[in-house]
Amino acid sequence: MLDFLPAPLKGALVILLILISTLILYPLLLLLALIKLLIPLRPVRTLATRGLNGIARIWIENNSTLMRLFNRIEWHVENNAELSRERWYFVTCNHQSWADIMVVQNVLNQRIPLMKFFLKKELLWVPLLGIAWWALDFPFMKRYSREKLMKKPELRGKDLETTKRACEKFEYTPVAVFNFMEGTRFTPEKHAQQSSPYRHLLKPRAGGTGFVLGAMGTKLQTMLDITIVYPDGVGGIWDYLSGRIRRVVVHIDQKTIPPEFLGCNYNEDREFRINFQKWVTALWEEKDERIESLYARYS
Repeated sequence: MLDFLPAPLKGALVILLILISTLILYPLLLLLALIKLLIPLRPVRTLATRGLNGIARIWIENNSTLMRLFNRIEWHVENNAELSRERWYFVTCNHQSWADIMVVQNVLNQRIPLMKFFLKKELLWVPLLGIAWWALDFPFMKRYSREKLMKKPELRGKDLETTKRACEKFEYTPVAVFNFMEGTRFTPEKHAQQSSPYRHLLKPRAGGTGFVLGAMGTKLQTMLDITIVYPDGVGGIWDYLSGRIRRVVVHIDQKTIPPEFLGCNYNEDREFRINFQKWVTALWEEKDERIESLYARYS
């Protein structure tokens, strides 16, 4: 345990070692990605995908090990879910800090399928990262603005069709799709600007989640509703890596996604859109109460 080191030094060493871990693992990831690209046979691609997911899990576990080595964080994890690497999940979480992703990865790595994020198609061309995301089967989506749809009505529904095709690879391979419903990190300023009706949350963006459930069809029947609380105050990713965040509370609930919300077109189906927004609102009201309760218990 190297928690006695000064916080700036700990943060710098953790970042350096994460970078070294990345540089060591990336060539192997790139090799498997090339095999996957050049040999379009399903058995080969399946084996390559399993290897790639394994590399990602090792990278995440390395990061968690470094955090345990350098920082003494007091973890309180309340798990009310049945976690399995053989099930499909939709995972969502309240968003307060860039540390949230590392917190969720630390709690769920090796316990559920590797978490994937829906990414804009343009990110496919980001140097190095684009290849990694493609190799790891992160689904790339193409969404058209309302203005563009008004100019070209024939594009309606094309974005969902494109994303559905990108998700076909998940038909036989369990996956956990992750999405922050708030869309952005909570800050008092954003909370005030939105006139959010919740004490600890921004308004949820139901459209993004509805799009994901529409694209994934009937596979995502289970939601992991994760709530993160930092009892001693929210810090940034640097605070987390350097050990300034000393306590983290994570609450995990499992919920069944109503079947009528699966495989629908959020933009085109008005009845689905209204009912889905009501369901998300109820989830958010429950989550807001849960955060209030967790603060009261751990403060």
